[in-house]
Amino acid sequence: MYDTATRAPVNEQTKAAQQDAALNPRFYTTDFAEMDRLDVSRLRAQWDELVAEFRRDPNKDHFKRNADFDADFAGWDPKLREQFIDFLVSSVTAEFSGCILYAEIKKRVKNPDVRELFGLMSRDEGRHAGFMNHTLNDFNVAVDLSFLTKAKKYTYFQPKFIYYATYLSEKIGYARYITIYRNFEKQPDKRFHPIFKWFENWCNDEFRHGEAFAVLMRANPQFLEGKNRLWIRFFLLAVFATMYVRDHLRRPFFAQMGIDVDDFDRRVIKLTNEISRQVFPVTMDTDNPRFWELLQEMYENTIAIHAAEKAGGLGGTLKAKALMLANGFAFVKLFFMRPVEMALPADVRLQPVW
Repeated sequence: MYDTATRAPVNEQTKAAQQDAALNPRFYTTDFAEMDRLDVSRLRAQWDELVAEFRRDPNKDHFKRNADFDADFAGWDPKLREQFIDFLVSSVTAEFSGCILYAEIKKRVKNPDVRELFGLMSRDEGRHAGFMNHTLNDFNVAVDLSFLTKAKKYTYFQPKFIYYATYLSEKIGYARYITIYRNFEKQPDKRFHPIFKWFENWCNDEFRHGEAFAVLMRANPQFLEGKNRLWIRFFLLAVFATMYVRDHLRRPFFAQMGIDVDDFDRRVIKLTNEISRQVFPVTMDTDNPRFWELLQEMYENTIAIHAAEKAGGLGGTLKAKALMLANGFAFVKLFFMRPVEMALPADVRLQPVW
């Protein structure tokens, strides 16, 4: 594969980032005219306080490399190198997806509140993606972000779906980064790369972005009412199930960090679910053992799907399709589990849980 503009070959990491597989981050577009009609006047004081913090840019000096990055990583075990690169490529794609979407919103809307907020969030996400991609460049496998912008397919989401999905991705990003960071505080000998030292401040950006979507939704409560409660449950489960399956497929990588992936995912999902109670009228019952059993079933089905696809032939194809249906059925069972009902005042103050 070549970049048609430069005729330069595209590396494997860029090809991987370009793919729209079920567990890969996607690029999104939306109804910008509808977003232009957002009104934050209901929570104006909270909004102005939040945007003022974005303007102050607490992390403007954070994403700068130091001498720790001059270490020689050439002697790494090839499997660890492969898994670390896969982790970074997925993270770069997710961060850059936010950067592109937020920049496009700023470009396409006239609402001054929306324009300013999304411009500031695009700044942050671009900074995150660039910092991670610089680390990939140390391994000579940086993702070609300019090519990705042109070549990756864009998925259309209604604005409310953007709010639900992006709110959750920001909050679960916060929960993941802070959990990894706290792990390395306890096990510094397991910190095999310096980038993990940046995760504590980094997660504050993620939390702040999530707060922005929270205020948007609570200022426009139609997104949290009626049939939208069903959509909220869907997106909660989609984000949780995707993370659970993807992380468990990377079990050896987490082991290298001294992390038990089962414990990690339970911590992160429960923390994200708890944070979500500050905004969403319904959340998942993560205290129900059946919740975790069904997530594990989806992971085991995914392992079997990969094996069936590798086996190939008609039998492998049919088995893979049957297992995909089984995963769909497991998701439906998760969806119809009794949720936890929430009741919060519209002016609730959002605070970090950790």
